[in-house]
Amino acid sequence: MTTTSSWFFWALLSAGFAALTAIFAKVGLENVNSDLATLIRTFVILLVLGAFVLVTGKWSNPTELSSRTWLFLVLSALATGASWVFYFRALKVGEAAKVATIDKSSVVLVAIFAFIFLHERPGFKDWVGILMIAAGVIVLGLRK
Repeated sequence: MTTTSSWFFWALLSAGFAALTAIFAKVGLENVNSDLATLIRTFVILLVLGAFVLVTGKWSNPTELSSRTWLFLVLSALATGASWVFYFRALKVGEAAKVATIDKSSVVLVAIFAFIFLHERPGFKDWVGILMIAAGVIVLGLRK
């Protein structure tokens, strides 16, 4: 089920699991350094994804990937790692609902970056929704 029409289904599952991530992590961070927690989380993800790729038969030779693919996958991994480290640090000291909401301001940044770098052109209604997300993040960020 990886057709272009299934993107919404996968995105909803991503949102649901991202929400669980915040809740589970907030509880799990009680007695551990946030960087160590991020490392443990990353190790578990590596094991689970490795098993998933093997079981589903999706493994292919990584040396056959282009250097451009490698470059952007490595850049993506570095950005993901930084995001996780900063997210867990914020979650360690902040309220899960606030941290997760501010973290989701990435939606606004993705829209802007996709417009600039990928030449994607969201429609008027899309931009209205993106601006509403930005306004919500600002309102939550201003709250004490």
